[in-house]
Amino acid sequence: MRSSRRGKRLQSDSYEKIIITLRRRKGCIMLYRTNPKNQKQLSILGYGCLRFSKKGTGIDQVKAEKEMLTAIEHGVNYFDTAYTYGGSEVCLGKFLAKGHRDKVNIATKLPHYYLKQPGDMERYFKEQLERLQTDHVEYYLMHMLNDIAAWERIKTLGIIEWIEEKKARGQIQNIGFSFHGNTDNFLKILEAYEWDFCQIQYNYMDEHSQAGRRGLMRAHEKGLPVVIMEPLRGGRLVQGLPKTAAKIFEREEGGKSPAEWGLRWLWNQPEVTVVLSGMNDTAQVEENVRIASEAEPGCMSEHDMEVIEQVKKEINHCIKVPCTGCGYCMPCPGGVDIPGCFAAYNTRYTDSWFSGMKDYFMCTTLRTNPTNASKCLKCGKCEQHCPQNIAIRQELTQVKKHMENPVYQLAKVVSRRIGKY
Repeated sequence: MRSSRRGKRLQSDSYEKIIITLRRRKGCIMLYRTNPKNQKQLSILGYGCLRFSKKGTGIDQVKAEKEMLTAIEHGVNYFDTAYTYGGSEVCLGKFLAKGHRDKVNIATKLPHYYLKQPGDMERYFKEQLERLQTDHVEYYLMHMLNDIAAWERIKTLGIIEWIEEKKARGQIQNIGFSFHGNTDNFLKILEAYEWDFCQIQYNYMDEHSQAGRRGLMRAHEKGLPVVIMEPLRGGRLVQGLPKTAAKIFEREEGGKSPAEWGLRWLWNQPEVTVVLSGMNDTAQVEENVRIASEAEPGCMSEHDMEVIEQVKKEINHCIKVPCTGCGYCMPCPGGVDIPGCFAAYNTRYTDSWFSGMKDYFMCTTLRTNPTNASKCLKCGKCEQHCPQNIAIRQELTQVKKHMENPVYQLAKVVSRRIGKY
C-alpha cells in the first residue's frame, strides 16, 4: 500500500512538472514575491474585482468566472474586492465556493466611512463573510483611509479592539488600509498603527503624487507588503494615451504594448509586492500573466526608463483631468456621468477633437436619460468621494464650456428630430 501511494505521488509530481514545463515554454510561469510579515508567497499579479463585465443591471457571472478561473490556473492567488463594489463580493464568493477557496487570498475592505456606532463594523464584516461564502479573510483593509482624522474617528468606535479580536479568532489574518491622498497623510497613517500591509495608487504618472515613491519606500522599510491599485490609471495609460506618447512606445523594439510598459515599470521595483489589474477579458488575463511571468526587479533598462520619462512629458502636455474612471464619485444626484464626461474631455486633447466630441455625444447625450456635464447641480457630493481630489464641479464647468459647443448643440437638435421619426 505504501509503495502504491508513493507511485501515485511520483506520477502526480511528474504530471505537475510536465505542466510547469509546458507553461514555462509558453512564458506563463507566474512570479511571486514574499510577504515579509508572514513569509507567504503572493502572485505579483493580483485580480482586481471592481471592473467585472456587466450583464443587464448586474455582473455577468458566467463571463467573470471564466476569467477568474483562467487567472487561478495561471497562478494568480490574490483577489481584491470591497463592500462598495456593487455585486463584486457576491460574484467572487459564488465562484470561490465551487472549489477554489483554498487557492486564493481574499482581500476585501471595510467601508469605515459608513461606521456610526461600535456595532457597525461587526455588522458589515458579517455581511461580507456571507457574500464571500467564507469564514475568514486573508487581507482586510480600511477602505480609502485617506487622512489621520478618519483613523482617529473610528478608533473612538473601538476599531483597534475589534481588529485584535478578529485576528485572535483567525477571521482576519492581515489588517491594512487602502489610500488615496497626499504623501504626508500616508506617512502619518503608516505610523499610527502596526499595519500588516497597505494598498496605494501608484504608476509612472503618480510616482510623486498620492503616496508616491516616498510612501512606497517607507512602507517597504517598515516591512509591509505593498499592493498597487490603478497601475494604468483605470486604462488611461493605455486607451487614453496621447498619440504622440503612444508613438514613443511604438518606435521601440520588441513591440511591447503601453500596458506592458506600465506594468513592467512597477514590477521593476522590488518594493512592489502585488499589482492589481481589473481584468474583464480572458485574453487580457492571459496577456497580463505573460507579462507577469517575465517581469522581475531589474527588467527595465536605463534606456527603458528614459522612454517612460519621454512618455510622461507628452502626457502632461495633453491631459486635462487626472480622472482614473474609478466611479467613486457616482451616482451623481443630477444624473451626470462624471467619469464618462472626463474621459471624453481628455480624449479630445490626447487623441483628437473629433474622437473626443464623438465619445462625448454618444456616451452622454444619446441616452434615454442624458448624462452630460450641463446637468451638474453643483452640490459637491461627488468631490467628497473622489480619491484623486479633483475639483469635479469646476472641471465639469470646463467640460460644458468646451464640449457643449455650437457643433454639439446642432448635433443635439438634429438627433432629436431624427429621433421623432
